[in-house]
Amino acid sequence: MNGKVYLVGAGPGDPDLLTVKALRLLRSADVVLYDDLVAPEILKLIPPSADVRNVGKRSGSKAIRQEEINFLMVTLAASGLQVVRLKSGDPLIFSRAGEEIEALRRANIEYEIVPGVTSALGAAAAAGIPLTHRRAASTVVITAGHRADEDSASDWKELATSNSTLVIYMPGSNYAEISRRLTAAGFTPETPCAIISHATTPQQQIHSTTVSQLACSPKLPAPTLLFVGDVVRLSDRRSIERTSVGAEIEQAWETALAGPSFLPTRKTNIQEEPLA
Repeated sequence: MNGKVYLVGAGPGDPDLLTVKALRLLRSADVVLYDDLVAPEILKLIPPSADVRNVGKRSGSKAIRQEEINFLMVTLAASGLQVVRLKSGDPLIFSRAGEEIEALRRANIEYEIVPGVTSALGAAAAAGIPLTHRRAASTVVITAGHRADEDSASDWKELATSNSTLVIYMPGSNYAEISRRLTAAGFTPETPCAIISHATTPQQQIHSTTVSQLACSPKLPAPTLLFVGDVVRLSDRRSIERTSVGAEIEQAWETALAGPSFLPTRKTNIQEEPLA
């Protein structure tokens, strides 16, 4: 009798953000194949009877090839075991779930996807950043910084002229290069940015800056996400790092709430209503 593979999202780090279904599956799993970014507190929820294996990355190097992970899932499920493939965040966002699904389908192995709170949502909530706002951003774009090439600026040009929030996963530490690409794409120097490290965990750090000052940002510990857009002005004032740039953004936040104009926007000919 064949088993089954569950592609499960572990959320951004805080174990309280684990879904009820994910917790139930972890407690009943025969095998758990987890990524390196899954929080240790979540791994402690797995019963001692389960076979628990780390199949993630360490220090930027792969501990196991993707083909080996695919083989493990297929072999273990074919032997009748219930396998949880545990991924940080959501399993369908930058986690190679597509490749694993293809392998399971080829082997005729039953599988199920269990969504999790993706890192962008967890980090935004932790910083008090509304990813969309009817007067500031109507679109959210999620991309990966480490995949950006020299032509990436052209991919971001439409975002610079629209009401969009850009979320960059795995931005790395070369913020000067990202600042150059954002500027080349048309983002104004004063466009606010936020770097969020270890979102939703006790190690969380948040640094607020602007596109022009991004190159001067501290190198926060990975994993990090970079948020770009006017909605960053609405981040929770208590989470803003006390720097000169942070003070400017906090002042903009206070001015925005007291306005008649709710948010500084590029459409200067439009008068906004005050926040109700």
